[in-house]
Formats: sequence, structure tokens, C-alpha cells
Amino acid sequence: MIPPSGPRRAPTRVRQYTRAIVPSRIPHVAPLLLAMLLLLGFASLLRAQETVAKSHGFSEFGELKYPEGFDHFDYVNPDAPRGGELSYAAQGTFDSFNPFTRQGRAGARSADQYESLLYPSYDEPAAYYGLLAESLEYPESQDWVIFNLRPEARFSDGTPVTAEDVVFSHNILLDQGLQSYAEAVRKRIPKAEALGPHRVKFFFAPDIPRRALITQVGGTPVFSKKWFEADPENRRLDKPRMEPGIGSGPYVLDNYDINRRVVYRRNPDYWGDHVNVNVGRNNFETIRIEYFSDSIAALEAFKAGEFTFRQENNSKSWASAYDFPAIDKGWVKREELEDGNVPSATGFVMNMDRPQFRDIRVREAVQLAYNFEWTNESLQYGLFRQRHSFWQNSPLEAEGVAQGREREVLEALGDDLDPALLEAEPVMAHTSRADRQTDRGNLRRAMKLLDGAGWAVGDDGVRRNARGDTLKIEFLSDDPVMDRIVMPFVDNLRVMGIDASYNRIDNAQFTLRRRERDFDMISSGYSTSLQPSTGLYQQYGTEAAAYSVFNPAGIHGPDIEALIDNIVAARDWEELSANTRALDRVLRAKRFMVPTWYLGKYWVAYWDKYAYPEILPPYALGIEDLWWAEADKAAALVASGALRQ
Repeated sequence: MIPPSGPRRAPTRVRQYTRAIVPSRIPHVAPLLLAMLLLLGFASLLRAQETVAKSHGFSEFGELKYPEGFDHFDYVNPDAPRGGELSYAAQGTFDSFNPFTRQGRAGARSADQYESLLYPSYDEPAAYYGLLAESLEYPESQDWVIFNLRPEARFSDGTPVTAEDVVFSHNILLDQGLQSYAEAVRKRIPKAEALGPHRVKFFFAPDIPRRALITQVGGTPVFSKKWFEADPENRRLDKPRMEPGIGSGPYVLDNYDINRRVVYRRNPDYWGDHVNVNVGRNNFETIRIEYFSDSIAALEAFKAGEFTFRQENNSKSWASAYDFPAIDKGWVKREELEDGNVPSATGFVMNMDRPQFRDIRVREAVQLAYNFEWTNESLQYGLFRQRHSFWQNSPLEAEGVAQGREREVLEALGDDLDPALLEAEPVMAHTSRADRQTDRGNLRRAMKLLDGAGWAVGDDGVRRNARGDTLKIEFLSDDPVMDRIVMPFVDNLRVMGIDASYNRIDNAQFTLRRRERDFDMISSGYSTSLQPSTGLYQQYGTEAAAYSVFNPAGIHGPDIEALIDNIVAARDWEELSANTRALDRVLRAKRFMVPTWYLGKYWVAYWDKYAYPEILPPYALGIEDLWWAEADKAAALVASGALRQ
């Protein structure tokens, strides 16, 4: 079990009873009918006596940290001042304010106007508290859940948020949402029903694991049924539109200039300021997002004060570009803040639908062509660490030879498991020489693997198979920052005889080709958490592999599927962690990604008019909802000429 992290209170237990059928009171009943009635009555009594929990929140394992009626989260400043502007940059373009469209690119923050029944805590894993819902009820079996909505909840047009809106939102996401989401959810959550204006019930399919089903429905965005049904053809969820729609969140769209900026304004009539999960949050009057074609242009605009907060992701910039006058004068602050999240499993992803990657020897050879040590030291100023695991630096990372429950889990996979995984340590990213781009030892190993896979080198130095097909790999990108990182990797692939190329295209093309999985390799990854659950089906599941946008490699297999089933079915921390470590071990052994780097902290720079809580939570930076603007500091920057009014 996860150890307690603060004061806890168990959910309220409500016990209900009904009268069972008593056969002795029914005269002249045949013995068979009598037995059937007895069984039915006993089953009815058991169902009626099942303990039902009523709670202000929900935690996957253990009890909630914050008790019913808590004032606010520990990590907020409840006295944070309201007002001012937060401004930051986005890269690329946008042509829609529908964040759920299957076409085009949605504007920044376009999904944030929609609230959900529950809201996550930033300082405890997989714990959620009531937002639109003031409480929830569920039986021990978790066969269903009922949410009791807050009667005061309102959409931005002033109309109430009702149970009918929640049911509508669930159904429209199944009918018009992403296929990978809809197919996964439809099988697990077949029905939602409004029991009253502010009471909604979700039914869960029988014979499937119950874990994460409550948080799945609790985290679903809630739309206005009235708004969608007023123009159903033009307001479809799967089509782009510039009309933003209405939500119940604290911010509404104020204005925009296509591909240049988006501005959101705090709704003065926002219904939820008094709710405890909102205290100390949503402090800015406006949030402005400026769009740029690339991060270099954005950095120059930040230096000039065109926007005032920047989260840096370019090691070269972080190491060498923050020496401008505003830094020297103390107008701009530069900080490294801790990030307690599991690092995303990022890297150079191979498309497993491409025939050249079907042989694992080819995939391992491609991995060996990447020199992390040289890249980090020569191009990234030694600021990163090598990533090995899909759950790096967490209790879910596979280490050493599998032992105990993890080994039992792997052995249970039988013939679906490569038996070598039972006796070997998990696959680690290879090491390379840091003093040269090309590690000749690794390239020799890689070329032997390619030879063994049937890709021989021709007289022209290019590898071909027995049919004469060239071994080609195109690396696709839309980010100029990746140029200097990827090109040396591509050069090493060419040294090995691979017809490798690097193709940088515009944002819209890249989005389309990634969505349709029309690429050989891209820089991408898989999100991870300390409480993995049903989302794994969209990331690694067999059924969704052909179309899921959350599985860029298209990786799947019976060994993966069985471990996902076990993880979703886990009812305690020991079972969850053992199966996740086993999955980590299996995924790493399939070598479908070249693991690159991770940081484990946030790089932030900001004009000195912002402040944040003394203790930030481990699982969120919270710039948009935990930070605030200080009016006196903002005024001082304007008075000094550092910033314009």
C-alpha cells in the first residue's frame, strides 16, 4: 500500500437492507421453485446489504489525504491576490477552438474551459476530490457510481450544469470522440443515467476490472447539452470550428488573432470560487498566449518583454541564452524547480507498421546509432540524464533480475514471454563514447545485427535485403530545435549503410502525418504515472494499436495485453507495482524506441512580477492555477521602462 501522506478520513459508509423471501411462508411450492426462490432471495439480500460508500473524493489505493470539508489544498496560497496577466508562448499554428476535433490543431488551453466531476490533487497520486460533484456514492463491488452534482454549478452562459449534461457529455465522446478513447470506454462504461437534476449514475460492465473506472468518469469533461443541440451539425465534437463553445470553468475566450495569439479572461460570474479545490487557484485576470514559428523566435520575444513567462526545454538556450540585460538588472528571474512526476517515456519512436522495423535486430541496430553521451556533452551542455525505463526513477521501474511477485507474473505469461527475460536484467540504454559523435564499437555491433537480419551492404555502400529493397529510414519533425540533435544520429545511421534522411515539415503537416502514423521515425513518447491503469490500453493495447494517437509506435502483443489486464485489475499497491515492473521489462526488451533523455526538474524564467506558493506540490508546476501576479512588482517594471503597460 502507498504510505499515508497526511490526515485521513474514511468515506462515510451507508448500509441498506431489504426483506428476503422466506420460503416457509409460501404454501404448496414445488421443491425446485422453492430452491430458486431461496437463491434469488439470498442474492437479493446480499446485494441490498452491500456496503455503499459516500465520500467527498476518491482514491485508487488507500484513503484520501484531505478530510471532508477541508478548507483548501496544502500547496496553495489561500490569500493569493487576484488580477494581472499571465503571458507565455506557444509554437506552431491553430485553426480551431475545438480541442476534441480529429482534424486540424486546436488553440492553446481550448480544453481548459471544461470542468469535470472530480479534480486531481497535486500532492497525492491518483486522488481526486469533488469539483462539479459535491459527493459520490459507490458499492464495495464498484459496479456503479453515483455523483451528486453541486446545485450551484453553472456554465459560462449562466445555465445550470445538470445530470443530463453529464450523460450527454459521456455519450457524445463515445459517438464523436477519438476512436481509441471511444472503443475503450464503451466496453467498460456502457451506460450513464440521470437519476434527477443533480444526480447521475454510471454503470460499469460486468466481468471487467474495476480500478480507474470511477476516476475515468469523474475526469470526463462536461459539455452543455443545450449548446451542442442548438446546432448539432456545425457543433460536432469531431470537426474543427472557431466557435469555442461554453464550459463551466473559470476562464472564457476573450479574443484571438489566428496563428498569432489567444487571450482568455477570468469569468467574473464563475460559479466555483467558493469550492475548496479552487481556493487559492485561478488567480490571473487574463491569460495571453503568443504564437511563434519556432522556439528561437519565442526566446527573443521573451527577452523583449512581449510575454513574461517561459518554461525552457532547450538545453542550449538554458545554458547560454539567458545572459541578456534584463537578467543582469534583476528584471527577469531564472529558476530550476523540482518535478516529482514520473518522466515521460520520450525518445526516437520507430513505427512498428513499417516493414523495416519488424526485425528486432534492425531496431537494436538503430538504437546503437544514437550517442547519448556525446549528444549530451557536446550539444546539451551535460544537463540531461539518460533514460532507460518507461517508469524512470520510480518504484515501478524494473531493476535487476526479476524476483518475487514480478517473476511470478512474468512466468504466468507462458509461451507469450521471451524466456530470456526471466534470467536477464532489464534492457538498458547502451553507453557510448562522449569524446566523438561516432562510437565505432557500437556501430560495429549494429552492422553485425543488420547483416544477420539480411540487410547486406551493396557496392554503393547502401544496405538492401534479398529482394533488393533499400533499408530506408526517414526521421520526421516539425521542430527546428531538433535539427542539431537528430542530424548527428542520422549521420551515424548513414555510416552503417542505412539510407537515412531528416525531413522537417510544417506543424499542420506533421500533426496530420503523426495522427495517421505516416512516418518511419519521430521524436515522441508515452505519458506515464505512478498509478497506471486503463489508459495503457490506448497506449499499448492490441485492439487500439491500429488507430490510437497515444501509441505512436503501434506496439502491442499478447504479453503486453496480459500485463495491462493485470495492472487494471490490481487492487493493491503490491500487485500494481509487480505487474508494472514486468510491463516495463517487456516494453524495454522490444526496442521500439531509442530512449533519449530526461531532466527531472522544470526550467523556468519569468519577469519578476509573479510569485508562487512557498511549497509547490510534487506533481504539478501549476503556473496557470497556483501562481499569481504581484501588482506592485508589475508596476515597478512598467515604471522602470522594462515592460510596457
